[in-house]
Amino acid sequence: MYKVTVITPSYNSAKFIEICIKSIAAQRSDTFKVRHIIMDGGSTDETAEVVKQYLGEDTEFISKRDKGPADAINQGFALSNSDYVCWLNADDVYEPGALERAASVLDANKKASFCFGNCPIINEHGNEIRKFITRFKEFFFPISSKVVIQTLNYISQPSVLFRTSAVREVGDLRLDLTAAWDYDFLLRLWNIGPAVRIKATQAYFRWTPHSISGQNFERQFKEEFDSAVRQAGYWKPWIWIHWFCIKFIILLYTIMTLKHRKAVKA
Repeated sequence: MYKVTVITPSYNSAKFIEICIKSIAAQRSDTFKVRHIIMDGGSTDETAEVVKQYLGEDTEFISKRDKGPADAINQGFALSNSDYVCWLNADDVYEPGALERAASVLDANKKASFCFGNCPIINEHGNEIRKFITRFKEFFFPISSKVVIQTLNYISQPSVLFRTSAVREVGDLRLDLTAAWDYDFLLRLWNIGPAVRIKATQAYFRWTPHSISGQNFERQFKEEFDSAVRQAGYWKPWIWIHWFCIKFIILLYTIMTLKHRKAVKA
């Protein structure tokens, strides 16, 4: 019986997927079983050739056309038969021991629907970047609650582990959202049960100009606001704090994007 199932949505991920696979393989031990399902959208690069080196009883590769990463994750969720489930994008990385640590937290907190931890941002070379954003999110960890998550998306998805029964109850990721389906999912899960914070670094989120948050951050924050409104309604004061926060964050991201483009041209 697997303790955790990790879903990796993939499409033309040859550049980084080997690092991702190795970081998941390193989570396993004789007493801690992790199933890894790579849901590939029909990659046309060398992804399949990279992955086949690591296939085995605990690592599976399913390649077929899908409707995007959320659809791939939903298909992976349907295949899960473990106590806990999560997804790790093909360019993200786990900290050693992260999944066993998270599973222990959920084992001890039976009412929690998921847990989360620290998640620094790294670039394509694996170097930490955007430290201000990471520290800003971590500022909200001690006061984590349903109201706070409706005010601001301070939880980084790669650091999250879900209780499978809660995932089954809340239903699929929404396919009509472009960039905030993960945040919408967290909001809905919080209605099933609270989240528990892990006081440790759990994963690393890789930001590149081609990632979803790099290309669609304005759409992402609009979708996040709309998701928060669906949960809480327009007239809660923290919803309008959310609105002002995303305006500031969009401005900040725009400045950083322009600086990055300028540096690339130089």
